[in-house]
Amino acid sequence: MGKEQYFQREPYTFDRVVRIVFTIVGIIASLYLLDALKGVLLPFFVACLISYMLEPAVKWNMRLLHIKSRFLPVVLTLLEACLVICVFCILFFPYLVDEASQMAVMLKNYASAQIDVPYISGPVHDFVKDNLDIDSISRFLTPEEWKTIIKTALTSSWNFLSSGLAFVIGLFSWLIVILYVIFIMLDYERIMLSFKQLVPFHHRDKVFHIGRDIEHAMNRYFRGQFFIAFIVGVLFAIGFAIIGLPMGVVFGLFIGILNMVPYLQLISLPITALLCLVSTASTGVDFWVIFWESMAVYVIVQCIQDLFLTPKIMGKAMGLNPAIILLSLSVWGSLLGFMGLIIALPLTTLLLSYYNIYIVNRYARPEIEALEGDPLNEN
Repeated sequence: MGKEQYFQREPYTFDRVVRIVFTIVGIIASLYLLDALKGVLLPFFVACLISYMLEPAVKWNMRLLHIKSRFLPVVLTLLEACLVICVFCILFFPYLVDEASQMAVMLKNYASAQIDVPYISGPVHDFVKDNLDIDSISRFLTPEEWKTIIKTALTSSWNFLSSGLAFVIGLFSWLIVILYVIFIMLDYERIMLSFKQLVPFHHRDKVFHIGRDIEHAMNRYFRGQFFIAFIVGVLFAIGFAIIGLPMGVVFGLFIGILNMVPYLQLISLPITALLCLVSTASTGVDFWVIFWESMAVYVIVQCIQDLFLTPKIMGKAMGLNPAIILLSLSVWGSLLGFMGLIIALPLTTLLLSYYNIYIVNRYARPEIEALEGDPLNEN
């Protein structure tokens, strides 16, 4: 029996058209409700994401303590997360302040210096200096400017606090994120089971298939890609620190954040070239030497990511295409703001799975997946 026999489209009867119309209306109504309630739902979705990310650590602590109760593992996981964040801040912030101060001096030197780089004409330097407010950037990097910004922010917040109740409500909604996280983590398994039991029995096959698609994408994107992005950021920071690139560690970690969307770190190349110019103007190092050393760091880290990290952590199946991930983040972020960035991937996977199951009937029968997985099966 050939594949084409499974892909025969159902006729568009009146009943099917009505169901499609109601589905579209339901989606539009859901988006409207999400937009109207995003101020209330955003802390809850953030808490769900944090709980989802910490769930493997909870399972590991349960195995470590040899207990089935989740209370102690959850408390231990939260303490471990707070400890990691505190240690990172203690170690990283002093270095950040020192690097920012040095970078401010380098930018001032670059703004006033006349450098001659082979194969790069003078108008290129003039274009960079004319289109970048180097004085403002260098002032922003100084600790004194940071203190002024923090003081202004606190003063404005206090004035706004004294002028209305909206800030108090907004602050309280973010404080209850901690409570959301604790309650969700304590009953994580029960909540997941409750969601499954809400599905009517005769719809469970298709709904669970969509759920598996969403879980597959969530595991690969939020957990797998987060772990890869963290390692890539550390590798870039080490590489840039070795070659002496200004703000190398901070910039390397920033590239790791960009790598949450695969290959988005490539947009950092112009910033790398600018840092190489600043280093040339301040330290006298040859531009092309440090530039090609930086490119070597990119190539080495990319090879480690593609040949080792991604196959080991993500597996061979890469899930959504990076272009689709970037598009979904852009679209849902524009529609729903920061909350859209959090739920972009689950919603996109949900829509794609719904389209495959209910519109094109791609997974209507189990034999379809076997046929699609065998390129030699033509009949």
